[in-house]
Amino acid sequence: MSRKLIIGSSGQIGTELVIKLREICGKDNVVAADIKQPIDEVFYGGPYEEINVLDKERIKDVVLKYKVEEVYILAALLSATAEKKPDLAWKLNMEGLFNVLELAKEKVIKKIFWPSSIAVFGPTTPSKNTPQHTIMEPTTVYGISKLAGERWCEYFFNKYDIDIRSIRYPGLISYKSSPGGGTTDYAIEIFHHAIKHGNYVCFLEKNRALPMMYMDDAIRATIELMEADKEKISIRSSYNVGGISFTPFEITQEIKKTLPNFEISYSPDFRNEIAKSWPSHINDQVARKDWGWRPNIDLDQMCQTMLKQLKTDFV
Repeated sequence: MSRKLIIGSSGQIGTELVIKLREICGKDNVVAADIKQPIDEVFYGGPYEEINVLDKERIKDVVLKYKVEEVYILAALLSATAEKKPDLAWKLNMEGLFNVLELAKEKVIKKIFWPSSIAVFGPTTPSKNTPQHTIMEPTTVYGISKLAGERWCEYFFNKYDIDIRSIRYPGLISYKSSPGGGTTDYAIEIFHHAIKHGNYVCFLEKNRALPMMYMDDAIRATIELMEADKEKISIRSSYNVGGISFTPFEITQEIKKTLPNFEISYSPDFRNEIAKSWPSHINDQVARKDWGWRPNIDLDQMCQTMLKQLKTDFV
């Protein structure tokens, strides 16, 4: 069993990916790493190391210490936060990737997972059924960094035969971790507010549809991609993966099935402008063909699970 290093293990994706990989691979084969201590289940559930993704030598030391073969780079500044701190976002999102790419080039690492995002698309991209290969003119710092990262990943594969794999994540929804500063995070906040307060002020327009995915599907997609035979991987920039698409109004109607008195109002801010530049639906036929991707969780299932779990947490 190859050992894996998850950099960014305290984040929304990292937390759940570490837990799942430890279930599959054994706790000693998955090293969690971040600049801040993760939740107890991650911190005490297996090896943990403090790592700043900008510190290449520290990454190398940990890789060699544990004989790591696979590195997952999840440390990043997300869309809304990146707009407020563009210099930091570019530095963190790009230099962190480069550090790991260079270590792979030096044969210290054998395989890399790096997440891209629907933020690579822009207002000139076809918004419905957005194809794998299309116009990509992002208008956000986050999207620009992710598009640049995709090009570098493909370049390092073509130039140095580095086995790097990537997914363009849509908005991710989970009850296990808090929102991380993304534009799609309204779809997590809305459940917390529905249960705690019975109302929510949404920062997106009522009918602004965005691609989303329940976290269980996202974690499964990541693991399935990394476990796929190398010969099946035709995309070395980043794969489109689809889950569920909905508007704030549509998710509100689902929540009302359980909480009929829930109320929503709308106060669009700068995040709505970001959302307007992104697709509403994703075409993921290439991922389906190459490595058999299929989402499992629909809107109704996701809403029921979120409400049930968060009600338990808040009791």
